[in-house]
Amino acid sequence: MPGALPNNLEAGIILDDMMAEADCLQLSAYFSGLDSEELDSIREHMFKKSVARGEVIIFEGEPATAIYIVISGVVKVFKTSTDGKEQIIYLARPGDSFNDVPVFGGGLNLASAEAIMQVNLCGIKKDELKAILLENPKLAENVLKVLSQRVEQMVSLVEDLSFRRVTGRVAKILLENAEDTNGQRHRLTQQEMAAMAGTAREMIGRSLKLLEDEGKVRLERNRIVITDKKALGEIAGVST
Repeated sequence: MPGALPNNLEAGIILDDMMAEADCLQLSAYFSGLDSEELDSIREHMFKKSVARGEVIIFEGEPATAIYIVISGVVKVFKTSTDGKEQIIYLARPGDSFNDVPVFGGGLNLASAEAIMQVNLCGIKKDELKAILLENPKLAENVLKVLSQRVEQMVSLVEDLSFRRVTGRVAKILLENAEDTNGQRHRLTQQEMAAMAGTAREMIGRSLKLLEDEGKVRLERNRIVITDKKALGEIAGVST
């Protein structure tokens, strides 16, 4: 596609409108396998919160006070360098949690979290978690699984930033965000993609143009169309 690339390129984050009404406990892996009585007991300790687009939910370095779970919308979890550079660690979508590690570890928020569209959340305050865990051994088991997945996620991010070339990182971001068959759309900007890939926005534009020249994607005015998913997966180093 000749000329400058548009700043908004659709990575197809789609959310199910039904999830806005869904029970938080049914979405999160934390509560998998618990019976209705156990869920009702936990529900008494939970709070809900609605957050507008652009609102920062937690700030890096402040005391960790609660675990949050996304009911609907998308939250970016990110760290900011001393010179203001942003690194997106992951995008939390419906069912995903954030701020888990510092709450369980008793420390400060390890990252900031911001709503990148209208977001509905539920959460459990830190001071109520101990009692809930003591009453629900299955929940404690689920916590270990979720935190293990978080470690795997961090190792994958380090691997991407350390060993994967920028074009490979961009290809992986496209594959992870291009199809989510759940409803409402968020257009991932080049700046957001740069913050996820740990590079400059200009490098994102060059990588996208290269992928288009190679026939892996097609760049349209407001979206990216993946035309060769298998080839894109080979560049990203992931199976499709």
